Amino acid sequence: GGSVGMDPERFDESKLILLWGANPIVSNLHLWSRVQEAKRRGAKVIAIDPYRSLSAEKCSQHIALLPGTDGALALGMMHVLIAEGMLDRDYIAKHTVGFEALAQRVKRYTPHWAAQTCGITREEVVQLAREYGGIRPAAIRLNYGMQRHAGGGIAARTIACLPALVGAWRDAAGGIVLSTADFYGFDHAALERADLLAGRRPRVINQSQLGDALTTAQPPVRAMIVYNNNPVAVCPESDKVIAGFSRDDLFTVVMDHFQTDTADYADIVLPATTQLEHYDVHKSYGHLYVLANNPAIAPVGESLPNSEVFRRLAARMGFDEPCFRDSDEDICRTALASSKEAMRGIEWNALKKAGWQKLGLPERFTPFAAGGFPTASGKCEFYSEWLQKQGVDPLPFYNPPVEAPGADTELARKYPLAFISPPARHFLNSSFANLARFREFEREPHLDMHRSDAERRGIRDGDLVRIFNDRGGYTLRARVNGKPRPGVVVAPSVWWKKYSRDGGNANNVTSQRTTDLGGGATFYDCLVEVQKVA
Repeated sequence: GGSVGMDPERFDESKLILLWGANPIVSNLHLWSRVQEAKRRGAKVIAIDPYRSLSAEKCSQHIALLPGTDGALALGMMHVLIAEGMLDRDYIAKHTVGFEALAQRVKRYTPHWAAQTCGITREEVVQLAREYGGIRPAAIRLNYGMQRHAGGGIAARTIACLPALVGAWRDAAGGIVLSTADFYGFDHAALERADLLAGRRPRVINQSQLGDALTTAQPPVRAMIVYNNNPVAVCPESDKVIAGFSRDDLFTVVMDHFQTDTADYADIVLPATTQLEHYDVHKSYGHLYVLANNPAIAPVGESLPNSEVFRRLAARMGFDEPCFRDSDEDICRTALASSKEAMRGIEWNALKKAGWQKLGLPERFTPFAAGGFPTASGKCEFYSEWLQKQGVDPLPFYNPPVEAPGADTELARKYPLAFISPPARHFLNSSFANLARFREFEREPHLDMHRSDAERRGIRDGDLVRIFNDRGGYTLRARVNGKPRPGVVVAPSVWWKKYSRDGGNANNVTSQRTTDLGGGATFYDCLVEVQKVA
């Protein structure tokens, strides 16, 4: 499938909204006003999150499941929906594949099993399923946090099957959205020019495994250009990442606006323009508008757009294909020159003048009311032959975290607390963490702990604590409260290391493992212990 879903602007018409691993007050603020309006109109809003986030505090209900168990909850819901006949059988017959196999599969995933796995009650599982099966329109806002464990890909796939079971796609205000990015139809083939590789396969390194790539990979990485990124702060297993950047035989160039944690390890730092100084075109994962980024001022000093650096580098290396001479505006025109229906009527000069334009989609579009899914069959594939060909179970199943709290393993006994590091309200990943005003809003790196976990360790609110596992550790301030569920500790992130108490941050303890589908990061598949600093 692709990154497509319902129109986020229709959430205010929904009668049931599941914020599944989503905290829109922090990471999707333009959606939050729609959710609030739906609630004012009588909708029930349910947060599904191990952490009582700012958004969860304002929801009708908060289901505090264990990290990495979202797929188990969805499977338990499927069991109830099918067992109690809360289905849209006409929609299933016309627009899905593999229902009978799915129905047989989920018999094993009882509400009792789901409750035990998720660390919630059976009643919560059953009530959630019945409400989802009985309230129309029903919308799910899925976000990236629930994917950040070893089984994250399959969990997202499982949850994405729910709307087809109950026919939620029939409603403009129903369905699910994780990202709207694939609606845009930018001409990626023309932008990326894979044809210039002439069949050669470039070496690809997953950023989530950069630590190993810089320290143990063969042949060794000898040179890096880092742009739009701060890997020393954001990549997992920071100690390995820093060891890699510290190598004398690694030539590193960083193009940035600021002296980031990564720029501290650079051989050369090149000043990059900000968005106030260059042209660009933007799509989104949370709305359906194309945006023109027009420069407000000329580049300051010697700063250059990243694209200009690569143009000059291409010329010095002897590449003479015309695309290497395209200006930023040429690239924007190329991106928009798409044959996709959603891009109809969107042209660079007009967009540059207007600043923004909505995609050419129907006013009340229902993307999958009549099928048309971005799959080989054009249907919602409960049973996926494509996955089967990849050696993956073709049906939804539960793929647990590698580092599961409460598991009967030596690791879970040694490190009994699950650790997650969601976005801090005043940062954007690691962006803005260098701004003193924003750091003042966050005050200092801190760790939210449930009272029961803190008391067991002799930790009181305001104590300095060290969080650690076999990968590393760092020191921060404990905040003892009821925000995390028992057994879970939470560090809002990502702080730059240079602004932390001992040069560490959350990624000192996270793992380089990747997800079962897509090779995504598993930041939240992480067991730790916490000790009071004497």
